Amino acid sequence: MAEEEVKLYGTWVSPFSRRIELALKLKGVPFEYIEVDLSNKSPELLKHNPIHKKIPVLVHNGKSIVESLIILEYIDDTWKNNPILPRDPHQRAVARFWAKFIDEKLLATGMKASLAEGKEKELLNEEILEQMKLLENELNGKDFFGGEAIGLVDIVATVVAFWFPVSHEVLGVEVITQEKFPVLLKWIGKLQEIDVVSQSRPPREKHVAHVRALMEGLNSGSK
Repeated sequence: MAEEEVKLYGTWVSPFSRRIELALKLKGVPFEYIEVDLSNKSPELLKHNPIHKKIPVLVHNGKSIVESLIILEYIDDTWKNNPILPRDPHQRAVARFWAKFIDEKLLATGMKASLAEGKEKELLNEEILEQMKLLENELNGKDFFGGEAIGLVDIVATVVAFWFPVSHEVLGVEVITQEKFPVLLKWIGKLQEIDVVSQSRPPREKHVAHVRALMEGLNSGSK
């Protein structure tokens, strides 16, 4: 079989392109990673994603696939080994539901909270905790959201495991604790034991510095 061309356009700090990197590594798919400067988008990126003009973009044998959840399903459909979605139709539907919940509910609320102030921020932070409790309940009794091995929801939820704690560290708060979220905390520990997961997350010190600079910029802009 001819060698396949697989390219991933992303940014080092994006949980959306990092989840694609993780899925490809779990499948053992060789790929070329191309770092994108979102402040100066290349003609190549605009060619592959002319509508949204954003990352991640997966290019497979010259064909472009965009939107991270769609890309993850494409990867699973294309490379059958180490499946990340269950084969049972109901279980697949449940996995899709929780993946969308993380992106469309939890992350969306987190973005709103980062820009809010006062009482609105307080209410949004409470909403985030309630949403995380729903994740905690879904994971309860399992090693991973996917069961005994990493699946779609685990890949998407790496943002909760590794991006949320960095933001919390910069803010000087501790959210994912043994008292509040023991199941999620145990799950994060299991993820950290997996080499390809560690390889597919930003270097922690660089990540912390990046988030601190972003938050300082937001704070100075709001004065």
